[in-house]
This record gives sequence, structure tokens and C-alpha cells, in this order.
Amino acid sequence: VQLQAFGGGWVQAGGSVRLSCAASGRTFRSYTMGWFRQAPGKEREFVAAIRGSGGRTLYADSVKGRFAISRDNARDTVYLQMNSLKPEDTAVYYCAAARETYYSSTIYYTARPYDYWGQGTLVTVSS
Repeated sequence: VQLQAFGGGWVQAGGSVRLSCAASGRTFRSYTMGWFRQAPGKEREFVAAIRGSGGRTLYADSVKGRFAISRDNARDTVYLQMNSLKPEDTAVYYCAAARETYYSSTIYYTARPYDYWGQGTLVTVSS
């Protein structure tokens, strides 16, 4: 699976940005798709994920209620709608794909099951 992320840029605090991640391959719908981010000087952290089977969505507490992840299996694309952005949301955002190996969603909050990663797109939120 090859992933390519789009949509990063500069936005003022309180604004919105939508990221897209296009995937190659014919089995997109069978993968859990996730978004992670890495701010300067910090470790990469989980942001959101959407399960391939059932479509359950998972969110980090820091973005819950502000961000929304969705997927369009017909277009092999996953989206991250980011609203009410804060300066602390500034980071490089990466999309990632994980096989539906685990029944429990808990592990998909970590980077461990994600085998495929996109190149990242920078989101800068100014105060």
C-alpha cells in the first residue's frame, strides 16, 4: 500500500483544515487507516483512526470533538477534518495503514500495527 497525504498548510487559530490521504491498492477497505502527527522536538503521537471493518472511529483525547476522520472506500481515500485548530496542533501529519489483524481497537491507538506510512504534510496553526 502506498499512501500520499495532501492538504496541509497555514491556518489561524480557530480555523479549519481538511487533510486527505490517497491510498493505492485494491484492498483499501480492509485496512484500518490512521493519522499521526509529530510536532518539532516531540515524539510522534496518535491522532485518529478509522477501522476497516465496521468503520469505528478512534480519537486522541486532545482532538476529540474537534477533529473528524472519515473514509471513502470508493476513492481509496481517508480524510481528517480538523476544526477549532490550536497552535499546539502544529505538526507534520502522517497517514498510515494497518491490516485488520486485531479484533480489539486498543492497539490501533499506537503506531505498532501500522505497516505503511505516507510522507507527511505540515499543518501550521498561528495564534
